[in-house]
Amino acid sequence: MYDLAVIWEWIAFSVRWLHVITAMAWIGASFYFIALDLMLKPNPALPDGAYGEEWEVHGGGFYHTVKYLVAPARMPEHLTWHKWQSYTTWLSGAALLMIIYWVGGELFLLDPTKVDLALWQGILISGGSLTIGWLLYDQMCKSKLSDHPTVLMLLLFVILVIMSWGYNQIFTGRAALLHLGAFTATIMTANVFFQIMPNQRIVVEDLKAGRTPDAKYGKIAKVRSTHNNYLTLPVVFLMLSNHYPLAFGTEYSWIIASLIFLTGVTIRHYFNTMHATGKGPHWTWGVTVILMVVIAWLSSVRNGETWEDAEARELTPYEQKYASAAGFEEAYDTVLGNCSMCHAREPVYGTMKWAPKKVYLETPGDVARQADQIYLQAGISHAMPPPSAVQMDEEARQTIIAWVREVREQ
Repeated sequence: MYDLAVIWEWIAFSVRWLHVITAMAWIGASFYFIALDLMLKPNPALPDGAYGEEWEVHGGGFYHTVKYLVAPARMPEHLTWHKWQSYTTWLSGAALLMIIYWVGGELFLLDPTKVDLALWQGILISGGSLTIGWLLYDQMCKSKLSDHPTVLMLLLFVILVIMSWGYNQIFTGRAALLHLGAFTATIMTANVFFQIMPNQRIVVEDLKAGRTPDAKYGKIAKVRSTHNNYLTLPVVFLMLSNHYPLAFGTEYSWIIASLIFLTGVTIRHYFNTMHATGKGPHWTWGVTVILMVVIAWLSSVRNGETWEDAEARELTPYEQKYASAAGFEEAYDTVLGNCSMCHAREPVYGTMKWAPKKVYLETPGDVARQADQIYLQAGISHAMPPPSAVQMDEEARQTIIAWVREVREQ
């Protein structure tokens, strides 16, 4: 029964929900502790080994936080570890990537107009590439470059630009930006799993054994946490980008993604400086605005596949399966009459300039390729077309349902 697609869609929705919730928890905790570190104030009355304190008011009460730069004199009875947020965010994100871009790879992962790859090859590149960034970055952090943090971050930026370009040569625009976000998020979570947590465990074990912890372990954890802090905002942008074709569906989307990393640095620099000194450098907002203006301009440069190119392109096996099924002609006419005015390479509805989410529904290949989404969006649900734009009757929706189920029940 093809309603398995409905179950699968809800599984994807549930995993995405989990991913968003845990990401909020991770980002919130990360930003809070970076701000807390920067706002710590010295106090001669603090216990030995204490670096600074911070008083805060929230929720009807006062909080008094004291930080020990290396460790307290003895192991505290209650110790809260902040690790599940990072791990669950990455694991749920990896599961979501597999659900959407591996299982649904023929639709969302591969772009046949860029390179001719089998789905298994695309999946291999998708999964394998995520480890490259961590391996390069980790080796750089362990090298003498660690003494030159600015150079280290510039080299990391170069790696991110190269990966942004590389992903864009293989994957769909949507998949390319998503994978760049996953590539960066893998570095961040690996920082927690392979560096921050192990080093903190060493300090805890030293305390338990009555040894004086070495300050170098805390310094390593602090450096990796700071790197994560500057990478967070670009990752959030990349994860949201699949909703906006101006971000992922334009000729220079790989440059747009690269520039977004610079905006993340300028914005975080403002807030980190503000937390440390009480006043942020306002020039960072000017730089951010300029970068966003450049991004907006880049997104307006159009040089993609034309209708004639799409019409002439040979159908993939996946598209051929749906295009040759009984009921396709009726469904195709239905989609053209109800959807193509918006979902076109040059939309003709209102003032629309780009197809929503860069989903094209003009040629037989377009419609066959988007069969699953047409079924879910305009068949069993009434999400599309917008009722204020087109009044699609139930008979037309049943035509779509019958066509897709004919394929699935074969």
